[in-house]
Amino acid sequence: MQRRVRRFLTAIREHSSVSYAKIATMSGFCDVDLITIKATAPNDLPLPEKYIHELLKIFSLSPSSLQAFSLSFTRRFGKTRCWRVALECLLLLHRLLRSVPDDSPFRSELLWTRSNGLLTLHPCQFTDDSSSSAASGDYTAFIRSYAQLLDEALNCFVLDTKLGQESCEEEDQLPRSTTLRDKMKEVGRMLEVLPQLQSLIDCVMDCRPTGLAERSFIVRSTMKHVIRDSFMCYTMFRKEIVVVLDNLLQMPYGSCISAFGVYKKAAVQASLLSEFYEWCKGMGLCGSYEYPFVDRIPNIQIRALETFLSGMWQMGPSSSSPAASRSRSPSSESTLMVDDDGERQLVPMDMGNSEGAALVRPCDEMEPLIKFEDDENVGCWDDWEALLEASVSLPPFPPSGNFSERENRLHVDCSRNNGQGDETNA
Repeated sequence: MQRRVRRFLTAIREHSSVSYAKIATMSGFCDVDLITIKATAPNDLPLPEKYIHELLKIFSLSPSSLQAFSLSFTRRFGKTRCWRVALECLLLLHRLLRSVPDDSPFRSELLWTRSNGLLTLHPCQFTDDSSSSAASGDYTAFIRSYAQLLDEALNCFVLDTKLGQESCEEEDQLPRSTTLRDKMKEVGRMLEVLPQLQSLIDCVMDCRPTGLAERSFIVRSTMKHVIRDSFMCYTMFRKEIVVVLDNLLQMPYGSCISAFGVYKKAAVQASLLSEFYEWCKGMGLCGSYEYPFVDRIPNIQIRALETFLSGMWQMGPSSSSPAASRSRSPSSESTLMVDDDGERQLVPMDMGNSEGAALVRPCDEMEPLIKFEDDENVGCWDDWEALLEASVSLPPFPPSGNFSERENRLHVDCSRNNGQGDETNA
């Protein structure tokens, strides 16, 4: 009984608001609040395009109307308990986000309203009271998932289709960066955008309606807009993840770990997205030719990339380029060894093969670079004062002198000085 009373009061309140807005508009009084109420009428019809054009026209003529719309949307969406009105409000916001230019203060005004606690899209507190108890949960879940998607879209600005197309055209026209610094800067920007795209794709899949909400005409019409936006998000993600993987060898170790986390999540997300698109095709949402091809990432690629990263040398925070990493010593997981031929090799510390470990020896056992042939002559080089006096007292070498004769003379002088030192010590 209480459920029926709430349904009746909700229907009376919503229809009264729309009737008042229509009467006020006919009398010549029209503002953003009245247009918002008329656009979000509690019916199963698609959102009329004329209301979107009227709001865009008002935004272009009066920038102060952005705040008025933000407050009007907050009141309309926050007070309603009818799922049709709440869905119309979210769809109106969705369409406006796609229609306004990127430099419009519309998004900034919405973010300001949200930061001040006036607008709450996530977590959404909406609860439906206009339908039966069996369908109320299905509609409530869909409204909350859709509101979370729009809240995520406000943070990354990816739902603007025109913005995505313009960025792709600019990348095709501008020459690609040739310097390593510009390339790493672009890859760093991609590593910030890719997790946001993955979060948007997750929110899109969470918007899948269930139960009686799956059969609603207005819900299916809304899903078409959501799915078409997911096409752009996935296409952009697939394009940028390829660029990141191509520059993986030139990236710092920390960036490589971030890229691997994105790639590993993409492998799981691709399977879920493929199943979601198959369900959408079965429901007749959008044309089959519109769906992009979802690249499946095999587990063998994930394991190969993980093995590759485990053997990389971690670059320090002071390293700004891959060239600086080459001058650094290897990580603690490996040690520098020298084989019998004198060639240096990098051997892991956890090398369990005894045969392979026997082929190398530590660097401490390396032979000196300078080795005297006769150990008896070593003492003459220790007495550097005698060697200096002997070198000064030597006559200059003739230009055509034999080098072997000069070397023998120096050797005799060193031996003589060594004998004198021994007699003194005795």
